[in-house]
Amino acid sequence: MANVSVYNMEGKEVGTIELSDAVFGVEVNEHLVHLAVVQQLANKRQGTQKAKTRSEVSGGGRKPWRQKGTGHARQGSTRSPQWTGGGVVFAPAPRDYSFKMNRKEKQAALKSALTDKVLNNSLIVVDELKMDETKTKKLAEVMVNLKATRKALVVMNDKDENVVLSARNLPEVKTALTNTINVYDVMNAKTLILTKDAVTKIEEVYA
Repeated sequence: MANVSVYNMEGKEVGTIELSDAVFGVEVNEHLVHLAVVQQLANKRQGTQKAKTRSEVSGGGRKPWRQKGTGHARQGSTRSPQWTGGGVVFAPAPRDYSFKMNRKEKQAALKSALTDKVLNNSLIVVDELKMDETKTKKLAEVMVNLKATRKALVVMNDKDENVVLSARNLPEVKTALTNTINVYDVMNAKTLILTKDAVTKIEEVYA
């Protein structure tokens, strides 16, 4: 099991915690991590792009000039793709980009992402993260104390409205709960910050 230091909101070490190898010490499966990231991004796509083909644009029912004898190239319709106002060749149509992953694959991908943070020393555990008031400046100071000023993902077990609202104005800080974390957010973060309660909950769910 990996031993990780536990810090308080002032950035001082207050103890250590043992991380479960079943969650934070698995063999990293890069393929599943990549697949999970692609799936999340694909599922976000609206897929509403649309353009008209030559059969859908209006007009052009009449042959513009006779087949031979004019000196022009032969044309059958003024709505062919080479004409101004004509249809689009292989025009895009609305489609669904989403695809599914098995539940066990998703869990394995998340475990791999969490393990990757441990291996790269990008995981910080705090004893607790609570604020008495909504104060962006105060949370920014906490991030400086934890040396997590670039792309930090803060994961809590219980929602603290003051922390969530304080982080909303910090472009480099994103908050999440243990039941909403995903592979993309974990891998996209430079630093992953977990509360002790969040570590316990994640190990209960995924171990």
